[in-house]
Amino acid sequence: MAENKNEILSPDNSDDQLKFRDPLISGLDASDGEMESLSLDASVRSEPSVSRSSSLMGNLSRYEDCMDEETKDLFVVVDDPEKHTSTLEAYVTFRITTKTTRSEFDDSQFQVRRRYNDFLWLRQKLEESYPTHLVPPLPEKHSLRRLDRFSPEFLKVRQQALQKFLTRLANHPVLSFDKNFQVFLTAKAWEFQAHKKHGTGILSRMSDSIHNISASYMMKNRSPEFSMIYDYIQNFAEKLGVIDRISQRIVKEQTDYVLELCEWGPIYTLWSNSEDELTFPLLAMSRAVDICAQALKETIETTEDNFSQPLKEYILYTDAIKAVLRRRDAIQMEYEATIDELNRKKDEREHVKISDQTYSIGAFLGKDPEDVKQQKQDKLEQQIDELTKKMEELNDRTVCADTDLRVDMERWHKNKQKDIKDLFIEAADRQILYYEKCLKTWEDAIRGIQAKDISQDALESQGIENSPNNLSSEERGDTMEGSSTTSEPQEGTTSSDPSG
Repeated sequence: MAENKNEILSPDNSDDQLKFRDPLISGLDASDGEMESLSLDASVRSEPSVSRSSSLMGNLSRYEDCMDEETKDLFVVVDDPEKHTSTLEAYVTFRITTKTTRSEFDDSQFQVRRRYNDFLWLRQKLEESYPTHLVPPLPEKHSLRRLDRFSPEFLKVRQQALQKFLTRLANHPVLSFDKNFQVFLTAKAWEFQAHKKHGTGILSRMSDSIHNISASYMMKNRSPEFSMIYDYIQNFAEKLGVIDRISQRIVKEQTDYVLELCEWGPIYTLWSNSEDELTFPLLAMSRAVDICAQALKETIETTEDNFSQPLKEYILYTDAIKAVLRRRDAIQMEYEATIDELNRKKDEREHVKISDQTYSIGAFLGKDPEDVKQQKQDKLEQQIDELTKKMEELNDRTVCADTDLRVDMERWHKNKQKDIKDLFIEAADRQILYYEKCLKTWEDAIRGIQAKDISQDALESQGIENSPNNLSSEERGDTMEGSSTTSEPQEGTTSSDPSG
């Protein structure tokens, strides 16, 4: 990555070379608003006193969303996962509701059901139709191996990821007008299956993939602009990978810590059964430990869903950008190869003009050397014309590919800035809430224990503890014996005859 991080990938029209700035370091305009991902449970919001920054960012984000919703004309919502079981397989479909005012659609609202493989088909078709546009990534099919793919937790995360995928497509100025995308949103089940059968074969896709990969190695000189993009994406992916691995280790350690807490709390409860004077302090300790364990367990779950998964999405995004760069390199490589071939044909034409065809193969076969020379010149002229037209077409394709990638990268940087900031703010709020909850729990435990001690001291100062109800059995026995001994002479005195 470039030494000066403030000069990464921002346009500069003076020298026709596009530079970029890292949105995490330099300020960019607020990104275009997008629909919030639909979640199965209400999100936990921190109190205003906890994090003012997150509240302010949330208000600004909602304001931008309201402003953008006035200009949006395509809304897509993913919800209602439903399990289907057949004789051969079991799978899940999601309900997709579309609302639009675009004239390309036959109606203003549609509702269909699609499975994960249908999303894969859509993304593949978009990549084939727009090879130099950045198509958003889909979550990996088995990215959550720790969960059953039919469990509510897995379906919740999968639904949010599919929602984000379709929202990004609906907000894209080019991909959202694709015919396949429209069919995906509107076609009935049988119509959609019939439409899916018309497509390129797997051999053609493999050939294109191999060609694109080889182009990155065979290309003579990639533009410095796109070399800078590649280096940035490479470093960005490495940083995300390190953060993801460390966060996974932290989650594992926290999970082990929760297990220790779950074993620690009951020890105080069992202890309280044999310590009458320490019953309340021990139960207070047990309750505090249990509350902290539950709070940490909730923090781990939200970290997996709201931190680890968005990180993985952007790691997949870097792979998608690298694929677009390879396809762009393939176009440039073909353009450069055509230029080399054109120059070679021109040199060959000049050589034929000054050459003597007396000893050519055609002359040995009895043809006139001048006719042979003229035929070669005519053939070369035709090849040069064809190569010139091909070079112009490839030049146009290269310019369009560069423009498409520039625009999509600028949009990606803006979305990345917003998403990463929201990701870190939410992570900070989550930690604040966890530690505040633990702090309050232990403070309540201390106050409860101290209040119990104060009440006992008050009882002792009033002498109530010496009452018969508070005495031990031995003390009560000694008192009763003393009282009975003292009462004997009194009874004798009172019962004696006063006359005697």
